[in-house]
This record gives sequence, structure tokens and C-alpha cells, in this order.
Amino acid sequence: MKSYRVGILGATGAVGREMMKVLAERDFPLSELRLLASARSAGKKLNFKDQELTIREAADDAFEGLDIVLGAAENDIAKRFAPAIKAAGAVFVDNSSAFRLDPDVPLVVPEINPEDVKNHHGLIANPNCTTIVSLVAINGLRKASPIESIVASSYQAVSGAGAAGPVELDQQMHALCEGGKVETKTFPYQIACNVIPQIGGAAFEGYTSEEMKLQNEGRKIMHLPEMKVSCTCVRVPVMRSHSVSLLVRTKKKITVEQARELIAAAPGCKLVDDLANKIYPMPLDTSDQDLVFVGRIRPDLIDEKGLNIWCCGDQVRKGAATNAVQIAELVTQL
Repeated sequence: MKSYRVGILGATGAVGREMMKVLAERDFPLSELRLLASARSAGKKLNFKDQELTIREAADDAFEGLDIVLGAAENDIAKRFAPAIKAAGAVFVDNSSAFRLDPDVPLVVPEINPEDVKNHHGLIANPNCTTIVSLVAINGLRKASPIESIVASSYQAVSGAGAAGPVELDQQMHALCEGGKVETKTFPYQIACNVIPQIGGAAFEGYTSEEMKLQNEGRKIMHLPEMKVSCTCVRVPVMRSHSVSLLVRTKKKITVEQARELIAAAPGCKLVDDLANKIYPMPLDTSDQDLVFVGRIRPDLIDEKGLNIWCCGDQVRKGAATNAVQIAELVTQL
């Protein structure tokens, strides 16, 4: 089996570290793993399998000899180094939002549109975490009917805001329990015992940038340019794993029984749907694994072609790191 020289840009962040974990778990065929980060992290060491790897400073010449680079950095860093990565002959699988809507860059969820990887020109984009979780949950329905519209409400864990999110929630919970002062830094308001109905900045007609991603990215991934999505994104005091409520309207009516069968058979999904026995997807059950749990499947009471669905998925893993590694696996098969 051929082995590959892989780099991780932004290796010290939460997603970068998770990428290391997923590469090891999936036994990705590596001949080298090169960890790249900012100058302040250069020289530090991280453990990978039975090795201790030294972090190198990300620079234009740091990508020479690599076959694949997994991007776990912010938009500006991804834009800064994309030309150098391509010039080095590596394929850049980028987790930032910098290139997702570029018509020349494939936007890929391997369970949905793996064939799009073939159209890459040295750059493949990893979708938004909520987009991945939502689309994996409902993709199986397309075997019965095209999807015409989605109404979504996401309940997003604090880890979606980066490593500082869980720290702030933990500190606030301790402060509340001990009668101390609650401090806010990562979030605009107290997140402990609260929800914040804004993620991202203003983007379109009162919708935030985070809320528009499900429509804009979903259309590209599913090759449904006319699909309409109305989305509300809410930050909730949950450590890890996003939850999404979805009203899916299809061209043809799909019964609840059909939907359960289709979702149960869909790749990347686990049907968890038994209301009578209080069995349904929850963040605690979906954390630190890669399946999207789907349940609470029921007919919409307004539109006969609508289905209401509840799903949960680990946004750090399937919503980011694992999806990127899966894309890298597809690249090795080209």
C-alpha cells in the first residue's frame, strides 16, 4: 500500500489535534505527519501514536514534499498559504470557510458527493459543521424524492467556538455554583444557564453568516441549486456535539416509515427513534464518535410533504476533523 506525506496546518488547535487523533484511529497510510502552526508554537512537541512530533512554523517552504495538507486554521491563514501548498504539489483539504463557495473548489461530504473530489485543482473545501451534520442526516431521503426546502434550527455546542468555548462555560458554571462573578470573554453574553440566538455576523435580511451556510453550502454539496433553506442558529450551554431540528419538504411525499428505512440505511447515520421508550439523539451520546444520530421522525402537521427530524452529531469530529480525513482518503484513491 502506498503511504502519504501529510501536513496539518493549524495543528495545535482543537480541530488540528482532532485530525491527529482521527488519522491514528483510521490508520491513514502515513509515511510522514508534519505539524505546522504559528511561530509561537514552533518547537513544541505533540504525541502521535508512539512518536513525539515537533511543531514547525508554517511558512511558504514548509509544505515541500507533502502529498496532502489538512487545513485547521482560520480563513486568513488558509488564504495566505493555499498558493504555497498548491505550488508544492500537495492537495489542500481546507476546513475554513475561505473557499467553500468558490465554483472551482469542490465542497465535499464523502457520504453525499464523493465524486466531486475528482474535480479538484489542488484544493478541496470541508463544509461547515452544522451543514455536514444536517445533510448527512437527511441525505438518505433523496433516494425517494428530491428535497425542495429545509427549515432548520441548530443548537450548537460551545466547542463550536473553539477551545476557549468549553473553558468559559466550565468557569461560568463554577462561578454560579460558588456565588462568584461570571465573566464573559469568548461569547457576547453569559452562556451558562442561557442560550444566545446569534452565531456569526449579520449577512442577509437579518440572517447571520452561520445561518446562511446551510443553504449556500447545501445547494452546492447536494447539487440542488434551487433548494431553499431558512435557518436559525443558537449557541447553547452544551460542551460538545451540535443538535439540529429539521423540517424537510420533499417533492414527493415520504412516509415516516419510509424515512426511517432510508435514514437507517444511509451511510454515516444511526437511527435512534423510539419516543415511547424515551430513545432519541442527544449530544452526550453523539460526542467523540463519527455517526450522525437521527430520530424524532414525524410528519409535519402543516405540509403533507414535510417531515420533522431531530439529529445530533459531533461537530469537532464528523463536522470537521473526520470529514477532512475522509476527503483525504478519497484523494488517495484517485
